Amino acid sequence: MTTSVDNAHSNTDLADRLDTVIDEVIRPQAATVDREGAFPRPGVDALAAAGLLGLASSTEVGGSGQGMRAVAEVIERLAAECGSTAMVLLMHYAATAVIEAHGPREVRTAIATGGHLTTLAFSEYGSRSHFWSPTGTASAADDGSVRLDARKSWVTSAGEADSYVWSSLPLSADTGPMTLWLVPAGSAGLSVTGDFDGLGLRGNGSRPMNAEGLRVPSAAMLAADGAGLDTALGAVLPWFLVLNGAFCLGLADSAVAEAGRHLTGTTLTHTGAALRDAPVTRRDLARLIIRTEALRAFLGDTLTALETGRDDAMLRVLQVKALAGETAADVTDGAMQLCGGSAFRKELGLERRFRDSRAARVMAPTTDALHDFVGRVATGLPLLDEANR
Repeated sequence: MTTSVDNAHSNTDLADRLDTVIDEVIRPQAATVDREGAFPRPGVDALAAAGLLGLASSTEVGGSGQGMRAVAEVIERLAAECGSTAMVLLMHYAATAVIEAHGPREVRTAIATGGHLTTLAFSEYGSRSHFWSPTGTASAADDGSVRLDARKSWVTSAGEADSYVWSSLPLSADTGPMTLWLVPAGSAGLSVTGDFDGLGLRGNGSRPMNAEGLRVPSAAMLAADGAGLDTALGAVLPWFLVLNGAFCLGLADSAVAEAGRHLTGTTLTHTGAALRDAPVTRRDLARLIIRTEALRAFLGDTLTALETGRDDAMLRVLQVKALAGETAADVTDGAMQLCGGSAFRKELGLERRFRDSRAARVMAPTTDALHDFVGRVATGLPLLDEANR
């Protein structure tokens, strides 16, 4: 039986392992990852060695068995140091949620023990950010396998992950709108078809991928044929949206901390006053702090709602990424303004956080889509029109 003392020791050990990886690998390499657009392989490998890839995996297969709150804390800490590494791990955890529920034991064990990086492959050229409307196809082959064909527009860790939780139209049109598959890396017909030279999150390996005549066994299906949308909404979306909230919180909190250090440590030679001595400057910093702490409180309430099964849990889940994306964008923008020209220097790290924070607004489901979802729930409408289900 696990006691609260055991959990306290486990959480302390987790924090110590994460601190070591951040101090020794992730923080020293963050600027290089951003500058070169390099996939953060050393950081991912260090996280794997520290047991953090299996953080959300069941203890039954060798994982840590941690819940969403502990995982969110890890994402928040990583995002404060390197947004690209945090996003790679975020997508890994979101995909792991599906594999834990429906995937084969051997893959679950590989993830749990740090030997397997996974990710989501949902967004497509044909439907863009409307992940709930795949255009890629699945068709039964004569030998009992399944053929997948698709043009995926954005896949985090493309060409770096060991597997992809892949969406397609169902095998049978009358079963539902979407089916999910576990596609191993290296499958014949699977290819990365472009590079990523983006504004922010430059090292997260988010590149297009194609499947052309890719064959998987029928057992690669995750859940039932046509049940992919329900699986995505029920298993993936809570993890993805809540962890995005934690990701944005890490960016905002680190930007505020950096701005505070700059205002405290910078002195005007001709007056002898520090930048913090100006009341207007302190007021503006306070506003950023309050917005960041408001996001922290909302994220905490969202996690509590999920943990206690509150009636508004799913509404909170839909709200948290929308709030977080706007908060991170506004707070990092405000921190840039507070620090003036110094914020444009790479060594301060603010402009990197500013760029990384723009992603949450446009990652599916986008902020606009989430606002629509929240409005639909608030007015008694279904989350999606029947035509999209």
